Amino acid sequence: MKKTLLNISLLAAIHILATSCSDFLDKTPTEYSSVGFYQSEAAIQTGVSGVYNSLYIDMGYLCPFNVYMEHYTGMAMERAENNTIGAGGALNPDNSAVQTWWTRNYVIIARANSVIAGSAPYLDKLSGASKQYLAEAKVLRAFAYYNLISTYGDVPFFSEPVTVDQYKDERTSKVTVLDFILSQMDEAAADLPWIAQDRGRVDKAVAYGLKARAALLGGSLDYGGKSKSYFATAAAAAKMVIGQRSLAVDFDDLFTKTGQTKADVRNEMLFELMYSDQGVKKFHVIGFGQVSRNYGQTGRHPSALLADTYECIDGKRIDESPLYDPKNPGANRDPRFKSTLWMHGDTVQGNTKGTDAGRVKFVLDVFNPTTMFYNFGTSTWESKINADINSGAAWTSFANAGVGYMWRKFSDEANESISSTTCNVPLMRYAEVLLTYAEAKIELNELDNTVYEAINMVRNRSGMPNVSADRIGNQDKMRQLVRRERKVELMLEGLHFVDMRRWKIGDIENDSPSYGYPVALTKDAQGYITSGGYADATPDMVPNFKKTPRHDLNDIANYDAYKSKLKVRDANRFWNEKFNLYPIPTVERDRNPNLTQNEGY
Repeated sequence: MKKTLLNISLLAAIHILATSCSDFLDKTPTEYSSVGFYQSEAAIQTGVSGVYNSLYIDMGYLCPFNVYMEHYTGMAMERAENNTIGAGGALNPDNSAVQTWWTRNYVIIARANSVIAGSAPYLDKLSGASKQYLAEAKVLRAFAYYNLISTYGDVPFFSEPVTVDQYKDERTSKVTVLDFILSQMDEAAADLPWIAQDRGRVDKAVAYGLKARAALLGGSLDYGGKSKSYFATAAAAAKMVIGQRSLAVDFDDLFTKTGQTKADVRNEMLFELMYSDQGVKKFHVIGFGQVSRNYGQTGRHPSALLADTYECIDGKRIDESPLYDPKNPGANRDPRFKSTLWMHGDTVQGNTKGTDAGRVKFVLDVFNPTTMFYNFGTSTWESKINADINSGAAWTSFANAGVGYMWRKFSDEANESISSTTCNVPLMRYAEVLLTYAEAKIELNELDNTVYEAINMVRNRSGMPNVSADRIGNQDKMRQLVRRERKVELMLEGLHFVDMRRWKIGDIENDSPSYGYPVALTKDAQGYITSGGYADATPDMVPNFKKTPRHDLNDIANYDAYKSKLKVRDANRFWNEKFNLYPIPTVERDRNPNLTQNEGY
């Protein structure tokens, strides 16, 4: 077996010490290649803590990688027009995100390999939780390799600490790496409990969940011509977890600090990035970068493509439901719409300081220079300047750089400062496992009650009806539904970044400009809207999901019939098939000329 890639950049990165909220994450060894270091449980625990610390991959502005990378899909956007991947060609071998993603995942692998290989000579005498910690390292290493093959395809593959001679190794087939991941998860699961005693550690549920996630990738993209085998593996692995964990009662609780203290939320959160305001504070700024200019910065936005994916409460898509109203598109919708998104007319609560003095409460307005703010001192509403429209930074707001929607998910914190929040960030939830099981079984055309039950559990938790009768036994309709569920349930958790590639829909998600709210037609001298907007939306302003059968299957809305009435950005948005894989970073190919480039770059 080959050994772990550690180029010059990785050797430097290996000494980055990250902090965390849990004691077991606070311990980071100063050396990862010390001969004879990993002879005890304490040493192995310390080494594995360093692997956990490597999970905090900052793609920019203290925003966790999984949240950040969703904005490289058609479901979301960064505030700069035509500058994101799939919206103007920023995906190239010199892109800093491309390099960071490569490097940081190999840091995880390097640290894990050091512990696993370093402890190998002492396995016979190790006791206590040592084998559990080593199993955790294997899961974390597999997680990094999954990230790499799902993004770059074939990659350099090593399983032991690097030797200088191996800096020139070629890329290994993604099929080989995937099969390694699957076998390792079986091996690791044998030494892990079903639920970790220390929150933040991976356990048996994560091992099987990752096996299911990775096999679903291989099945969707027919790795090695083994599609059916991989789908069967995905279904079997997910089935191992089903019944061992459960869904939280309240969907909203999953994404707030207060909600995450509940036992039912802990049970659903299989794998999470841990944050805390205790001791050395470990925080992120997800919310600050995606809320209103009235109390945050607004650098990332959800798209109308996502907003229009949410069904009406009757379980029908908005082009099929009599409940959908273009004048009030947030009404009568899947409750996850309001849990995930804020829009014009919604009342937002937040905090800028983490104290009573920092509380804010106001009405979002996408059109007018003032809006209503709540005065906590007098318990009254007052009209004040609306920074989303009337400020020097208004160009970045959800009304201007966005298309009329904001992320509520990870932003709905009324007690903590929006610029330093400490809710945990899920990397895997039980809901994903249920939907992975359903998708794998659907792709195998094994439609039975277990498939419908898995989807119904996810839908029912948020108050949505069971799988409709017309879908029972229909593979295409079930495929459509499970894809829809993955988007509305799991969006902003990093999964659609790969799902878009698994389903081969990057072209139809990214081939048109980003459209949004109905624009104002006229305003008075003070800048207040007098016609247009939502109030003047007409019944025909319903997106067309049937431009092609692929658009219909994947719930991709088309707005051509009334696009002149809508807010538009990313006029030059486009997709190239090469974007299905990231390019190998230039700096890596400069160091190792044997690394071939992905096609098209």
